[in-house]
Amino acid sequence: MHGPASPGWLLVALCAATGAYCLLRMRSHVEEQRRTAGGEALMGFGMAAMAVPAAAFTPPSWAWLLYVTVFGAAALHALWAARAGGHHVHHLVGASAMVYMSVAMADSPGHHGGSGVPPVTVALLLYFTGYVLLSGVRLVPVTAGGGVGVGWGDRPELSRACRLSMGIAMVAMLLTL
Repeated sequence: MHGPASPGWLLVALCAATGAYCLLRMRSHVEEQRRTAGGEALMGFGMAAMAVPAAAFTPPSWAWLLYVTVFGAAALHALWAARAGGHHVHHLVGASAMVYMSVAMADSPGHHGGSGVPPVTVALLLYFTGYVLLSGVRLVPVTAGGGVGVGWGDRPELSRACRLSMGIAMVAMLLTL
């Protein structure tokens, strides 16, 4: 992503840690945790890879096509799953945002656009800012029921904290476009 290296590395660490925790959630005994964890792990690791500062590594031009392909497939999967409603609509928006950012990065590697902020970027910033604020409010009252006998993959407050972290990272990445 464009921007200073230190915040970029912090985003890489945050997103990679979130992706790793989501992989742990895939081993959960709770079906809802397993169902969403794979897509969230993909988003976490994809965001980590995309957030690597350009000064440290400039991906080859074909990498952006790979991002578009992977996250385009994730968006189609989320669109199919969204028929049932729920959190899949958010996954659809997130995967679509990753496709959008990949295309934007492929079009202008290493420099910012010239004339204002595109409306799609503004819409995504508004969506993810609202998501972050709502997720933060929802995180406050969650309790783990004492935590006795609850595995790391089954802790609702941790999965909500991961979603909040990825939302914050998405806002930060969109701001750097």
